[in-house]
Amino acid sequence: MTEPERLSLAEWLVLCLVREEPTYGLVLVGLLARDGRLGQVWSVPKAVVYRALQRLETLGLIRTVGEQRTSQGPVRSLYQATPAGEAAALAWLSTPVEHPREVRSELMVKLALLDRSGIDSRNLLQAQLARLLPVAAALEERLRATTGFEHTLVLWRHEAMAATVRFLEALTAPSEVRAR
Repeated sequence: MTEPERLSLAEWLVLCLVREEPTYGLVLVGLLARDGRLGQVWSVPKAVVYRALQRLETLGLIRTVGEQRTSQGPVRSLYQATPAGEAAALAWLSTPVEHPREVRSELMVKLALLDRSGIDSRNLLQAQLARLLPVAAALEERLRATTGFEHTLVLWRHEAMAATVRFLEALTAPSEVRAR
C-alpha cells in the first residue's frame, strides 16, 4: 500500500472494522446499513462495502484468512487486517480531520470506531481542537471586516465553527470523555 490517505471514508470504515477482529463482508454490511450501529453515523451501501473489501485486499491492507461454504449464496470470505492495515487504521483513527465540514462525517466516524475499540479519544479530540481553533480565530477576524452577503456567509461559517468548537470542548471535558 503506497497511499493510505487516498482511501474513501467508506474504505477507512471497512478497514477499521476488519482491524477490530476477523469478519465477513455480510457482518460489515449489517453494521454499516442505515439502521446498523455504525450506519446511524455513516451508512455504506452493500455494494460499496464489497468493493471496499476488494480494494483493501488489493492494496495489501486486509487478507482473506478463511472461507465458509453455505447452502445459501456464494462462499463467504473471512477477512483480517494485515500489519500494514492495522498500522494504517490506527494512524488514521488518531489523525484530526482537515476541514471543519468533515467533523460531521469523518470525525464522528472516528469517535464511534474509537469507542467500539475501547480506545480513549481525548488525544484525537485535543488535536482536533488545536487544528480548528486557528480557523475559528481567522473567521472571527474576517467577520469584523465583511459587509453584505459576504458578511452573512462568514457569519454562517463563524457560527457553525463556534458550535463545533463548543462540541469538541464539551467532549474533552473530564466528565464527558471516559477511557475504558
